[in-house]
Amino acid sequence: MSSAQQLLLTALRCDIDSLHHLATTSEIVGDISGFIHALQRERGASTIYLVSKGKRFATRRKEYVERSQVAEAVMRQRLEALTKEARPQAAARLIRRVAAVWLALDDLDTLRQAIHSFAVSPDAATQALNHLISGLLAIVFEAADTSADPDITRALVAIFHLMQGKELAGQERACGAFGFTQGHFDDAHRELLSRLVRDQQRCFATFEEFASAEALRAWEQALSPRTLAGIQQLRNTAYHTCHHPHRHPQQKTSIDDTYTDKAHTDKAHTDKALGETWYELTTLRIDSIKTVEDTLNSQLTALCHQKITQVQSALEQAETPQGKSPLAPCEQLLALSDNQPLGELTASALTSPLGRSLIELAHAQSSHLQGLSDELENTRKALRERKLIERAKGLIMAYQAMTEEEAYRFLRKTSMDQSKSMADMAQSILDLSSMLKRKEEKHIH
Repeated sequence: MSSAQQLLLTALRCDIDSLHHLATTSEIVGDISGFIHALQRERGASTIYLVSKGKRFATRRKEYVERSQVAEAVMRQRLEALTKEARPQAAARLIRRVAAVWLALDDLDTLRQAIHSFAVSPDAATQALNHLISGLLAIVFEAADTSADPDITRALVAIFHLMQGKELAGQERACGAFGFTQGHFDDAHRELLSRLVRDQQRCFATFEEFASAEALRAWEQALSPRTLAGIQQLRNTAYHTCHHPHRHPQQKTSIDDTYTDKAHTDKAHTDKALGETWYELTTLRIDSIKTVEDTLNSQLTALCHQKITQVQSALEQAETPQGKSPLAPCEQLLALSDNQPLGELTASALTSPLGRSLIELAHAQSSHLQGLSDELENTRKALRERKLIERAKGLIMAYQAMTEEEAYRFLRKTSMDQSKSMADMAQSILDLSSMLKRKEEKHIH
């Protein structure tokens, strides 16, 4: 067997190893999807429970917590299997994400106890669960980012954006439940609701760009127009509760007032129904999105195993001599090209959706690094200025027989009188001191 054939066999075995890892990762993504869905329900119910001071959703919240714990146990078992993989090249970043989430999961019971005893505000509880779910989604993102197979990468990118959009829908459910159960929306929650809707649309648009035809069909069939219309009507109610012809602009407008203005139901009925109506409608929508998620996860698992079968078949053929005559030397050289000029490859990479995402990611990373650099430089500058001020204070204390506090007040007053910063004033004092020392030395000599 030639060296080229051995290299080919090695490459195929590496492909199989990577695909098995991706298959394991896809199963983890499915378990994370289930756990996130359970947490999202728990979060929405916890919001209503906290806002109503335990008068609503106490039993339902307890049920959702139990479901979350079951889903968490399944996910933890799968994640433990990932950590036991003897694969040094298996995405260190992915494993670091898992470790960070694992630590956060250990604090989940403490948060639940705080919610149960009303020791945490609705917004704080929601934010804590948002952070946990964000960490779980980051694992899915790393799985997509470390995939070497383009088809599997596209499937993972579609799943990630669908899950992210569904998470934003879950946050919208919690935000709306807060306002409707409370009876009014303040400006902050109204703006948050609007932003969450915009961000969902962006995520779902990216999902549609990368999803398979089968997934898109499931997406179109899953969403009920009637449910969406009901949610939109309640969104409009939340957006416009600030407008009342006889009310001061700064005065909060309650959901009850809005419905009274529109000749809807009485106050008691509104208080009781709107928060739960909103929760039920948004839950129907989120559950529908979950069915599409499940479809994508099933497709991803099937795709991974299909790829493994294909590569195993190629490996078996490569290991079995076929007696096929090799290509002529020139044909071997020509076989290296896929007949697509390098310029076109570069252009297609830059204009493709995935290419644009990578460019945006690079820009974001560059901005982040620049921000860290600026922050570091500002810190260094502050330390330099502090040292100048300390040295100048020492001179003032020595020459003027002042205490440290008196020297500081003197330096501050002098800098204000001369319209200088304290650092510039300190530098002037140090420069003057150096000049006087040089003159004294010349006079002595």
